[in-house]
Amino acid sequence: MVRVVQWATGGVGKAAIEAVRAHPELELVGCYVHSEAKRGMDVGDILGTQQVGVTATDDVEDILALDADVVVYAPLLPNAGEVARILRSGRNVVTPVGWFYPGERDAELARACVDGGVTLHGIGINPGGTTDLHPLVLSAMSSKVAFVRAEEFSDMRSYDAPDVLRWVMGFGGTPEQARESPMLGLLTGGFTQSVRMCLDTLGFADASIQTSHEIAVAAAPIESPMGVIEPGQVAGQRFGWDAMVGDQPVVRIAVNWLMGEQNLEPAWEFGPEGERYEIEIKGDPDTFVTIRGWQPATVAEGLKRNPGIVATANHCVNSIPYVCAAAPGIKSSLDLPVVAGRAHPDLGVARG
Repeated sequence: MVRVVQWATGGVGKAAIEAVRAHPELELVGCYVHSEAKRGMDVGDILGTQQVGVTATDDVEDILALDADVVVYAPLLPNAGEVARILRSGRNVVTPVGWFYPGERDAELARACVDGGVTLHGIGINPGGTTDLHPLVLSAMSSKVAFVRAEEFSDMRSYDAPDVLRWVMGFGGTPEQARESPMLGLLTGGFTQSVRMCLDTLGFADASIQTSHEIAVAAAPIESPMGVIEPGQVAGQRFGWDAMVGDQPVVRIAVNWLMGEQNLEPAWEFGPEGERYEIEIKGDPDTFVTIRGWQPATVAEGLKRNPGIVATANHCVNSIPYVCAAAPGIKSSLDLPVVAGRAHPDLGVARG
């Protein structure tokens, strides 16, 4: 059995714990929390389930003293120093918050991997792999690829993280505050990795990346997880990253995040297709894929358990056996075998 520590218990962290406990090759042995209120709690109590016999701690030394093989690192914001320390302690790291297409800026973490004899793997972004790995897999069906697009259309009223929505993402504030929020920088750090993974793998040369950010405000009060968004406050945002070869777009990644489709100015909407993810390849032949299921059927359902967050956590957890078997270093999805889930144990599949 691979011994797993969960680092942070937000939405992704809680879902990752569920996935670890359901995986026949994994065992949860530890849990790091940032909140003093969660310290000393059984992980099951944090999840609202029966107790599981693992106690949460906010002491890093306690975590590093555990006999563990891998850490699922899922805080809201990444900390390279933390990750380097975990790696040097001899634990592999799987994460949804960065380092999925390594570059020169990641040299220190690469050294930490070698020092610890372990592997760091970032699964990708939005949710993991959808804007990089999945388009590349689909591109195998085309020759003469001229354009790749991956785009999200989501109702943010189903995202039960009011502080993140307001203070990180800039919803509910003024347009000026949204433009100055940390969100664009955080997203750009991730999505430009996706763009460059596509550019490099497909063989596009000398592309420049352009970033766009559009804002819609409420035209009337809108109910949201962070309270009522009043007229004039931010209720919709569109972000885009376009790789250009000359004046020709070759890779586009975009997100459309709306607080519903009513009472927006401009009057944005998802269109008749509704919430979804889209992946498009222009080549010979063209490919167009719509992904459903990673967004909840209703806002209420999403506030209970958001399937996009669960999908992100599952990708982290399912990658663990492959990461632990990999040679030391930072490994992208291009460096690992195909990551797969595991059969449902109730269907007669033996554990271990």
